[in-house]
Amino acid sequence: MTDAPSLSVIIVSYNTRDDLRRCLTALRQSTIRAEVIVVDNASSDGSAEMVRHEFPEVKLLESERNLYFCAGNNRGLDRATGEYALLLNPDTVPPPNALESLVSFMNANPDYAGATMQLRYPDGSIQRTCSRIPTYSYLLLLLTPLQWLFRRRAQTLKTRHWYDDWDRTTERDVEVVPGSCTFMHRADLRLNDNLLLYFNEDDLAQRFRGRKFRYLVDAPIVHREKSVARGKTATAIYFRDMITYTRAYHGAARAALLWALSRPLLWGMMVSDRIRKTG
Repeated sequence: MTDAPSLSVIIVSYNTRDDLRRCLTALRQSTIRAEVIVVDNASSDGSAEMVRHEFPEVKLLESERNLYFCAGNNRGLDRATGEYALLLNPDTVPPPNALESLVSFMNANPDYAGATMQLRYPDGSIQRTCSRIPTYSYLLLLLTPLQWLFRRRAQTLKTRHWYDDWDRTTERDVEVVPGSCTFMHRADLRLNDNLLLYFNEDDLAQRFRGRKFRYLVDAPIVHREKSVARGKTATAIYFRDMITYTRAYHGAARAALLWALSRPLLWGMMVSDRIRKTG
């Protein structure tokens, strides 16, 4: 193992013991050393005990309550000491050279705000990560029933938002990187405590608008997407965070309109989830 640049990896965990074990095991194989910090959000599955007993080199921060993603990562960042910081989901398995690749890119490109790595499902297929900063029109036409009234316009906005002309097999500059793999200078990286789980990456992109983020492909990371955040609670939090984000960047009036128009979609998703669980 080579001498490491100063790097801290922050992992927020909530009842992800087995995934977390795989992630930490993979990080042990990294070609560079890193300070690894796990923030356990009051898990009930023995996650904290597993880290304490199996990974004594990891800094374990135990919370008495669920801080959720944003506040949990900020707690880890407060204790981090690295020049760089990587926010990494517990359901990821990075290859040995992933951390080194991210650090090398940022060292060679100091004008970039940050970077991320290609994420793949366990079956090897590429995940659709990275997007443009969501416009108010995108939120209004994609996350309310208006999407069915203005189908063509909604599809145009969706195509642009998700870089649909790009298959994610090549590197490129992007506006928004995924919260599951966000790499930046530690001094720059802090999430919005007013958000819980979602829109944190969009909020970060807004604050660094005008600076570049890079999508890298040379060391793909396996990601079991949504292994934790599922069900009606996650859905309710998604819409809650959407309104918080919209209020911050598009104003209270537009946020109120989006709140009213999005209710039918939220209620429909909640009912669908209930039917799925009982059926």
